[in-house]
Amino acid sequence: MLFKSTRSDDTVSFKKAILKGCPLDGGLFIPASVPDMRQFFLYMDSGTVYTELVSAISPSFLEGDVNPIVAARVAESAFDFEPEVQQLDEKFSILKLYNGPTGVFKDFGIAFLAAIIEELNNDKVMVLTAARHDTGVSIARAFRGRKNITAVILYPSGPIRGLDESVFVQNGGNIIPIQIKGYFDDCQRIIRSAMLDRGFAERYNITSANAVNVGRLLPQAFYYLYAFVKLKKSIADDLVFSVPCGNFGNLIAGLYAWKFGLPVHGFIAAMNANNSFGDFFSGRTFNPALTPLITNSPAMDVCYPSNYERMFSFYQESPAVMRNMVFSEAVDDTTTIKTIRSAWEKFGILLNPHSAVAFAAAEQAFAEKDNGSHCVVLATGHPAKFADFVSRITGQNITIPQEFAMLKNISKPTALIPAELDALESSIAAAAG
Repeated sequence: MLFKSTRSDDTVSFKKAILKGCPLDGGLFIPASVPDMRQFFLYMDSGTVYTELVSAISPSFLEGDVNPIVAARVAESAFDFEPEVQQLDEKFSILKLYNGPTGVFKDFGIAFLAAIIEELNNDKVMVLTAARHDTGVSIARAFRGRKNITAVILYPSGPIRGLDESVFVQNGGNIIPIQIKGYFDDCQRIIRSAMLDRGFAERYNITSANAVNVGRLLPQAFYYLYAFVKLKKSIADDLVFSVPCGNFGNLIAGLYAWKFGLPVHGFIAAMNANNSFGDFFSGRTFNPALTPLITNSPAMDVCYPSNYERMFSFYQESPAVMRNMVFSEAVDDTTTIKTIRSAWEKFGILLNPHSAVAFAAAEQAFAEKDNGSHCVVLATGHPAKFADFVSRITGQNITIPQEFAMLKNISKPTALIPAELDALESSIAAAAG
């Protein structure tokens, strides 16, 4: 399986796409063609475990780089956790993606990326990542102790939480957390500058663990296939997924699962009041706002999604097909709160605000057009991550897993620097001794 830039037709292998992170033309890697994988997952049944599915599917898009034996080793190395599918009634199911170490869906893509980089790379590589909230912990956990890999995690101004200092480079580990004087966008900008600076990129053999890396995004397609495998015997209706959307990586992964052969009727792009791509999905020009609205689903408070070029590539290829495949719904804060309460009262499930936006969007879509579909709602974060908020709405005490409690501990970075590439290189050199 070959990959190309969103801005050109030059192709590279999956291995090169992962280890480069981004094309030098400033675009994003996307598959040049997508194989039909139905032969690998249609035969699977509800007894299939997640690592079995990953082992069976991944050699197809790692063709030439990974054989089935290696794929099984990567899957076992990456995942000591798996998604959970819960059917609620004849209309709705929940796909719980918060069983990983930090309780968010990102754990799945990051874990696979760390394992596959270690497997494919024979030289020393440096993984640069912009992080906020728990993403840095997920990266540190997934990459710690990985052979020939150093992970540099860039944080914006503000408290850093949950890191174990024993895994820092100066303590014999392979993790370097650095704080940038600025915002998350500044962290992303300096990473893009490092990857496009050929001298810097070649000195350190740079790649990224952010969602711009196709090696983190594509594995998210696995859990869509997994949901189908678990539900196919118990539902007869057309399958629809409702996806919380901020940077749109999760939706794009679902669209690739569809291209792999997933028998899905459509996707609901669930957005909060920011409604990033609402105009675009309605066939109008995409005009992003300059600043996001602050909502109670903060991970979705995005004006200009980082995956916008990948989304555009789907519509450039077949706009008419895509208009019948993706349906957008916007959900305000009041509806989000009502949905958290009603989901508990009706189904006995606790939803965090991002998952509630997806559930509310599904209910809105079904109210507008009930076409006999069954909707799988992606629950992308553990309710304990918003324990006080969810508890106030539902009246329930939220049990916080011990590992989540540890995420609140304050951690110190190895350096505090301005958002400049020279300062980053100096701090990396100092940390590495």
